[in-house]
Amino acid sequence: MKKMINTRISLAVCLLMSCAGCAVGPDYHRPDLALPAQHTEQPVTLAVVPADEPAQQFVATREISAQWWELFHSESLNALIQTALHNSPDLQAADAALRVAQQNLAAQRSAYFPTVDAQFTPTRQKIAGALASPASSNATIYNLHTAQLNVSYAVDVFGLNRRQVESLQALADMQAWQLRATYLTLTSNLVNAAINEAALRAQLRALQDVLDSQNKILTMVQRQVELGQAGQLDLAAQESAVANATSALAPVQKQLTLQRDQIKALAGKYPDDTGIAQFELSSLQLPGELPQTLPSTLVDRRPDILAAEAQLHAASAQIGVAVANRLPNITLGVNSYGSAAYQLGDLFKSGTAFWNLAGSVTAPIFDGGVLSHRQDAAQAAFDQAEAQYRSTVIAAFQNVADSLQAIQADTLALQAARNAEIAARKTFEIGQKQLQLGDVSPMALLTIEQNYRQAQVAYVLAQAARYSDTVALFQSLGGGTYQIADIGNQKSNNK
Repeated sequence: MKKMINTRISLAVCLLMSCAGCAVGPDYHRPDLALPAQHTEQPVTLAVVPADEPAQQFVATREISAQWWELFHSESLNALIQTALHNSPDLQAADAALRVAQQNLAAQRSAYFPTVDAQFTPTRQKIAGALASPASSNATIYNLHTAQLNVSYAVDVFGLNRRQVESLQALADMQAWQLRATYLTLTSNLVNAAINEAALRAQLRALQDVLDSQNKILTMVQRQVELGQAGQLDLAAQESAVANATSALAPVQKQLTLQRDQIKALAGKYPDDTGIAQFELSSLQLPGELPQTLPSTLVDRRPDILAAEAQLHAASAQIGVAVANRLPNITLGVNSYGSAAYQLGDLFKSGTAFWNLAGSVTAPIFDGGVLSHRQDAAQAAFDQAEAQYRSTVIAAFQNVADSLQAIQADTLALQAARNAEIAARKTFEIGQKQLQLGDVSPMALLTIEQNYRQAQVAYVLAQAARYSDTVALFQSLGGGTYQIADIGNQKSNNK
């Protein structure tokens, strides 16, 4: 009989262990996306740029560096980004969110182990004289000391805890990819802000040249009026031109000031900070080699895609959690094991021990459909996460295609802007000589000069666009192939 009982117990334990090896609910697999073979309808080719402008080319084997902004070869830009990585509250908040997710995961993993509680209860009691005393001395007033351990263990038969751990692990992964996305967004915004500042400074110089030129023309017209070679109408027109040129400076100066404030805010600094460098286009070098990665690698590189997939994985695991909640829950344990004595020194002596072994099986029978609806809700949440994942992938491919085509268009726009600037400059130089000879009126030269300065600004903007769209390409491809730990190392090195 004893042998038969032991055999049954062994079979029951083996059955529980075999059940504990599997988890209910779907096992996660990345959705089949049927990715395209190329990023754009037609291969992207770059037009020839002017000889004095930096050329770019696409390199299929080119990998993006973790510190991709160093390709612009600006020590001031590198220092600015390092400052931002150390001070940015957005990056610090994303890092804290990751640590929250990691600690929640660690807390859930503790459910794999038994729970052990210790308890010590000293009491002093008085029994009514008419009642029998529970003490061996028949005393009506006595002390009782009780020390005990409570041990319980929830058997994860259907994988409830494993699916919860799986879901929390996926959420921790999502926070890690969101940290990387924050890192990429911060660095990209900083590089773009530096480029915008440099472009504004170039525009401001062009407008200042306009003002200087108009003041020279004003001096010339004043001399002609004195000599009787020009009238008051010409003088008034030129004075108006000087005023217009002066007023044109204010909006650009305002944009430059706001741009400086934005750079400081991105770097985690206040607007009154004076330690942030100023940027010029001449201090930035346009990267010559551009990455042209395969579409199939994009889903493994973009942090927003990987974050969306991690969220999808978490939603998949939650289906398993919902299914497991509809199945029996088994708990085993020593409800209590301890010692009780009238004297503290007698605890744990012979005859004072007590224990209680127990197990429980809890199974839902009727809940009005609550658990069933929760399972359906988990399935719907998975469907939503899958749709959001596909939407994120499509948007990412659109970003890459837009960046590639923008860089292609930039080379054409640069060539056209350069030709227009050269032609306008020649026309203006001829007009200046004719004005000195009296062959052209100041009003006519004013129109010629305005066209020239507009061509100058358009050329500056075409140059800046190549820098900005290069940054957009690096960002759309997911930035460098760094690990999350690399971000922490960079932050630590700046402390």
